[in-house]
Amino acid sequence: MLRLTEIKLPLNHDENALTAAILSKLQLMPEQLHSFSVFKRGFDARKKTDIQLIYTLDIDVDNEAALLNTFAKDPHIKPSPDTSYKFVARAPTELTERPVVIGLGPCGLFAGLLLAQMGFKPIILERGKEVRERTKDTFGFWRGKELNPESNVQYGEGGAGTFSDGKLYSQVKDPKHYGRKVMSEFVAAGAPDEIMYVSKPHIGTFKLVAMVEKMRAKIIELGGEIRFSSRVDKLHIDNGQLTGLTLANGEQLHSKHVVLAVGHSARDTFEMLYEQGVYIEAKPFSIGFRIEHEQSMIDECRFGPNAGNPILGAADYKLVHHCSNNRTVYSFCMCPGGTVVAAASEQGRVVTNGMSQYSRHERNANSAIVVGIDPERDYPGHPLAGIALQRQLEEQAFALGGASYHAPAQLIGDFLKGKPSAELGEVKPSYTPGITLTDLSKVLPDFAIAAIREAIPAFDRQIRGFAKADGLLTGVETRTSSPICIKRGSDYQSVNIKGLYPAGEGAGYAGGILSAGIDGIKVAEALALAMLDTVSDTDSIADSVADNSTTD
Repeated sequence: MLRLTEIKLPLNHDENALTAAILSKLQLMPEQLHSFSVFKRGFDARKKTDIQLIYTLDIDVDNEAALLNTFAKDPHIKPSPDTSYKFVARAPTELTERPVVIGLGPCGLFAGLLLAQMGFKPIILERGKEVRERTKDTFGFWRGKELNPESNVQYGEGGAGTFSDGKLYSQVKDPKHYGRKVMSEFVAAGAPDEIMYVSKPHIGTFKLVAMVEKMRAKIIELGGEIRFSSRVDKLHIDNGQLTGLTLANGEQLHSKHVVLAVGHSARDTFEMLYEQGVYIEAKPFSIGFRIEHEQSMIDECRFGPNAGNPILGAADYKLVHHCSNNRTVYSFCMCPGGTVVAAASEQGRVVTNGMSQYSRHERNANSAIVVGIDPERDYPGHPLAGIALQRQLEEQAFALGGASYHAPAQLIGDFLKGKPSAELGEVKPSYTPGITLTDLSKVLPDFAIAAIREAIPAFDRQIRGFAKADGLLTGVETRTSSPICIKRGSDYQSVNIKGLYPAGEGAGYAGGILSAGIDGIKVAEALALAMLDTVSDTDSIADSVADNSTTD
């Protein structure tokens, strides 16, 4: 197979245009082209009146070697890489120990799935409920303001990513194509085939729910065990070696190989780990607000006369501004055609996040507009000081919203002028349980307010209307990433607790569904090899397990 990149065609090209482009590029006759498939499709919308689709294609043709020689100097014609996944190990027939995975978000889900596929029959512990029960609790909170601290947007099967846009793209380097394995498993669980090739794939909450259930069933079918409402309250450590753990109900499990994939909001777990001596460092994260505009305005600004084209879908954006006070403000977790959601996991605190369904057909666009903060400058001292800062801001938001889980909100125009808002404009809030119009400058540090006030007009120069007076800000956004890093070595184990494998967003090694899934795969591989007491160089044994490989 040959890989062709940078094949550009008009947005509304006909169905034969790709074939014609391939024949022209490779100077072939039609009978020499056997087949082709789309590996990736993106678009270039810099010229709104002439949007181009950009394809990466895999081509089956006659005389591949001759073509490669003819086009040896063309960087856009190369052999297609092998993107199939190859298991690095197989469990022995008789297991003397079962690995444990703590957390069933994207990272824990893929760590558990890989271990199950390799025959290690993992025990997976999730402090929250199974995904449908969790969905009932979450919607109950949004509609009735009844927060279940163990079953909400943050805790439960599927993790925080379940109640999100379901975005499946990442900027992590992925030379072994682990992302392809993640996508393939999602498609097998019911995701649309298009996630394999569109440049910015997404799934949406309702599709994710059914997919997570199917992946759970697959793990169980392969011998894995999943326990819900099973919070881990203590680790058993003997001279630097993990030997097991204790659950909240008092039950003890014995294992020397445990994946820690608890997500970025497991604050009580972080505190427990620190008290037990697990090495933790503070790390940067970001704080800010959710911003809402009418999606039609974003579509028009990004796509011009092509707004509404089904191939383009609802427009997104990615913005960054370096401020005069040496802070950086950027957009994060942009949700086209979505809603702002209540994401609290602790009583008496307000947190916002964004969510979209697969259709992205809601009236508003929203994203986080956040300010980067640094532990050395903004919360020095204790490794868990970032958690204290998050809690402080969330408590302030709860009080400013009326102590009823309403979120404090303010019109963009009023925020820029520094005056409280009294009534809404054209942009209607999507946040439930509801909002309280107020002065948001009271909820974040002065440096963050100043930076965001400077950034919004700057963003307006890129997206006309971004600083529109009746756009809406809702606070607060504090869970952009974990405020800690649980340090691990090259063997993926904690630097001071052997057998503990920190993984995913909570440990500071991922940022989103795809990167968390990839990290889960890496950690599962390292754990499996450790359990077999083999070398950590997975490439050296890949050929011997090729019969266990899976393909896209």
